[in-house]
Amino acid sequence: MNHGLGVLCDDLPLLRGRALSLLDAGPAAVPALARELFAIRYAPQPLAARLLREVLSSDRRFETSAGRWLLSYRDADCGSVPLAELDFVVVDVEATGGAPDRGDRITEIAAVRICGGVVRESFESLVNPGRPIPSSVTALTNITDAMIAGAPRFADLSDELRSVLEGAVFVAHNAHFDWRLLEAEFKRCRGIRLAGERICTLRLARALHPELPHRSLPALADYYAISLDIWHRAGPDARATAELFVRFLDRLSEAGVTDWACLQRFLGGVHVDSEDHKEFERLA
Repeated sequence: MNHGLGVLCDDLPLLRGRALSLLDAGPAAVPALARELFAIRYAPQPLAARLLREVLSSDRRFETSAGRWLLSYRDADCGSVPLAELDFVVVDVEATGGAPDRGDRITEIAAVRICGGVVRESFESLVNPGRPIPSSVTALTNITDAMIAGAPRFADLSDELRSVLEGAVFVAHNAHFDWRLLEAEFKRCRGIRLAGERICTLRLARALHPELPHRSLPALADYYAISLDIWHRAGPDARATAELFVRFLDRLSEAGVTDWACLQRFLGGVHVDSEDHKEFERLA
């Protein structure tokens, strides 16, 4: 197969249309996109990169960043709420374990409310889970049974916490973990389910930094020079995640991802994979 541009010219509209469909699911690395676009099983990285440049670089609908191709959102009219106008609440919880369906309960919670890129409100408290804390969890978090003995139950905090969460996009590092534990607590004491939009900063990190070997909160805090002297405690972790999220919002804005619909398209097809889960589980 001759991969010269002359052979491809007649096929440019077709190839670009296919690229639009492929990238609509989210950014793609050079080898993967070349494999799908040109139906070739293997191409050396330099050849794959050159072929993609020949087909896509002169089309303003496409752009490349950090070894991946993505759709350009700078001229897109997504007709959605600007991210700058949304309220976000960054949450971190510590718990007796990660399985609320097996009785695990929250031992500490922190929530940081962000409006217009500025922290406006915060909430932080130890929580009495009504059950012993496993020694393995105490070794990780340094939260002991003695510390939570006089702490309020989740039910006692639920009204104040709900007011902090209400009307904001829920943000957390591996958001599924925190959301499930919180939802189980609210369902237990109030009979309600959590509702609303969510953003996972672990997933965002995967989209914005495919080049990083690790995306744990300490690794990302180190990358962005964010202070995180103590971690596996709700307050420090929530504050570090909030600062990280503000940095991510800046990077998204630079990439032209400025509203909610664009963000969803940008994240489309980007998932927290098994390696991210394994790393989180080792550290959580």
